[in-house]
Amino acid sequence: MKILVVEDEQRVAQFIQKGLKEEGHAVDVAHDGEEGEYLGEINEYDLIILDVMLPKKNGFEVCRELRERGVGSPVLMLTARDAVEDKVRGLDAGADDYLTKPFAFEELLARVRALLRRASESKSPILKIADLELDPMSRRVTRAGQPIRLTTKEYALLEYMMRNPGQVLSRTRIGEHVWDMNFDPESNVIDVYVSHLRNKVDKGFEPPLIHTLRGQGYMLTDEAPPA
Repeated sequence: MKILVVEDEQRVAQFIQKGLKEEGHAVDVAHDGEEGEYLGEINEYDLIILDVMLPKKNGFEVCRELRERGVGSPVLMLTARDAVEDKVRGLDAGADDYLTKPFAFEELLARVRALLRRASESKSPILKIADLELDPMSRRVTRAGQPIRLTTKEYALLEYMMRNPGQVLSRTRIGEHVWDMNFDPESNVIDVYVSHLRNKVDKGFEPPLIHTLRGQGYMLTDEAPPA
């Protein structure tokens, strides 16, 4: 999943980013409210982790304005205060959950999983393309009923492709969503991962589902791709 962390404390932001990346998520970081609001509006995130006390614009304002502009990404707000009125204010601004600092990273992960699971359930419980199935709840992948074992990053790549079937996915688009906004599109890392994924998902099965569109990117489809 692609997550935006809006946190002005560098050490806290790095701590959260590192932990989420180890879980296989693509993570962008903003260090003030204006930058966070800008990234939240122009990019599509599966979750936004938003600190309350931010330079330039506080988290309440950022959350409220994102909601007013139609951004529906789940928002987990962070605050150093455990005051009831702050929680109410955050929830009224459009936040989905609240976590008080300091927090154990395990609790943050549990809340992240819950929000992502809730969002996934509202989209589609099981993703299917031909006989390929991916269950976001259990992270189980099968093809023709046979289980397919994937690494964390291979799973993230396949889930992104299955949520965008029949679409041409450029290396830049894949890199920004599955890795982060600082990903170098000239790198061959995506090609390597697609090759690994193709060996696991397509090898020994018909029809092939992962297609390369020369000069454009990749497409996941059970139909003939455009020439």
